[in-house]
Amino acid sequence: MNRLRRQFLQLTAAAVAAPAVARRAFADAYPSRPVRLIVGFTPAGGNDIVARLMGQWLTERLGQTFVIENRPGASTNIAAELVIKSPPDGYTLFISNLSNAINATLYEKLNFDFMRDMLPVAGIAQAPAVFAINSSVPAKTVPEFIAHAKVNPGRINMGSAGIGSTGHLAGELFKLMAGVNLIHVPYRGNAPALTDLMGGQIEVLFPSLGSSIEYVKTGKLRALAVTGDTRSDALPDVPTVAETLPGYQAASFYGIGAPRNTPADIVELLNKAVNAGLVDPKLNARLADLGNVPLPGPPATFGKLIADETEKWGKVIRFAGIKPQ
Repeated sequence: MNRLRRQFLQLTAAAVAAPAVARRAFADAYPSRPVRLIVGFTPAGGNDIVARLMGQWLTERLGQTFVIENRPGASTNIAAELVIKSPPDGYTLFISNLSNAINATLYEKLNFDFMRDMLPVAGIAQAPAVFAINSSVPAKTVPEFIAHAKVNPGRINMGSAGIGSTGHLAGELFKLMAGVNLIHVPYRGNAPALTDLMGGQIEVLFPSLGSSIEYVKTGKLRALAVTGDTRSDALPDVPTVAETLPGYQAASFYGIGAPRNTPADIVELLNKAVNAGLVDPKLNARLADLGNVPLPGPPATFGKLIADETEKWGKVIRFAGIKPQ
């Protein structure tokens, strides 16, 4: 009997230990094939640019290709659901962003709970948007634009990368605080909105700094302000919106998420690889040139940022009565 009991306990211990051993072996071999990094917006926007920079770093760091895959639509919900429903094996990752925090309130019914189902892996960067206007608009400062908008209520078109996008909410917060009436024109991503802004089809846009900085520097767009707490080193002569409207702040963020139940060893490996990139001089300088401020730290720190932003923008959405189409 004692011999049989010992055999049973040995088999039970082996059964319990096997999954842990298998997970460690799996993580040790990870990544052994290309990894998909899903972006919920069209190419050329801030999310896409940051994804490609970090994807290249991870490719070089981990020895496997990180393939950037753009899946725009429904304010990143299509892309988020794709990742959440993927196998939790580290081979399908997501560029988490401010839209995900916004969507938690904006959409009453989703097929997932982002905070529950998307595991925070690592923050990458935080960046302000740019309060950009077409050069034909007769305003060179935020106060001048506010004055212009107040004498032209409902006549100025404000574009965005889509309902619930960072630029949309940045614009809605501006409208509330400035007391102006701008007509929202949603696009499927920053790139087509930027094209129409330069072409004069819309007059105002709050694009990511990374996607618009070259147009600002070459004079194709006029930057009235940036939306962060402080001026951006990338555009040091451009004031913040808060210098005119105290308390205004709207900064996007970028990071990496993975399906819930992704092995902790893989999450740790990816987190360390991303954090190493954020202190690499070359990558750090490239991110800074685009107006990004690195967001290093463990997964829990990135998760807290998402939770805080979800609460903040939930209040704006409810106050402004914003609804998805």
